[in-house]
Amino acid sequence: MSFLKKLFGGGGGSTPSTPAEVHDGFTIFAEPLKDGGTWRIAARIEKEIDGEVKTHQMTRADTLQSHEEAVKATLAKAKMLIDQQGETIFR
Repeated sequence: MSFLKKLFGGGGGSTPSTPAEVHDGFTIFAEPLKDGGTWRIAARIEKEIDGEVKTHQMTRADTLQSHEEAVKATLAKAKMLIDQQGETIFR
């Protein structure tokens, strides 16, 4: 039953939304994932290249106790990934 609730969005409450943040031309959407009683670091990173929006989904094993902490850590990890790999994250 809980699988169906997750699949169709019922019963779990809503996930707080966080505004997108731009870093070095990339747009970061911090989207931490609820994992039991913790939040897993996850983000969607986008950038328009040659008129096409490229997307990279980043998920990490790190978990934190609050959504706010997970958002901060997600943004930091996403920025580090962008700084280290740049547009190669879309390959």
